[in-house]
Amino acid sequence: MARLEIRRLVPADLPAYKSLRDEVLAAHPEAFTSDAAPERSHESYLSRLGLDRPEGGEFTLGAWQAGCLVGAVSCERDQRPKVFHIGHVIGMMVRSDAQGLGVGRALLEACLAEARAARGLVMLTLTVTSGNASAVHLYERAGFTRCGRLERAICVDGVYHAKDQMTRSL
Repeated sequence: MARLEIRRLVPADLPAYKSLRDEVLAAHPEAFTSDAAPERSHESYLSRLGLDRPEGGEFTLGAWQAGCLVGAVSCERDQRPKVFHIGHVIGMMVRSDAQGLGVGRALLEACLAEARAARGLVMLTLTVTSGNASAVHLYERAGFTRCGRLERAICVDGVYHAKDQMTRSL
């Protein structure tokens, strides 16, 4: 396996990010709240890079292997004062051919480190499709705990899927 590099995405990386996102959303529709078809027409994910957030807590990390983006994860942060201390892990994705190789674990560890460095961020949340055992296990191993479940959170091809809500203190 080629060496894995985890780093914050920059604007020049956005075409690779969009390509990865389009591929993963289409391959795993039950794993994401976003739909593949409308996202294909999405033109820019620049806001996910957090370039205008000097306090941190808003970023997208990419996992690169042999010059190819094989995974990504983002963190979003609400700017309202009452919830400024909470970050939301979103869009965790790993290409099918890179799954099971530690890419998700490396991305999540880097995400936690980046979140810890953000001014005033004390907690992360995420949602995960309840039946996605490998993702749930990944998050639990990283210290996330389930704090709730939203039944029928998403509907894919007429089938409802629950989402587990998870949280972790920093």
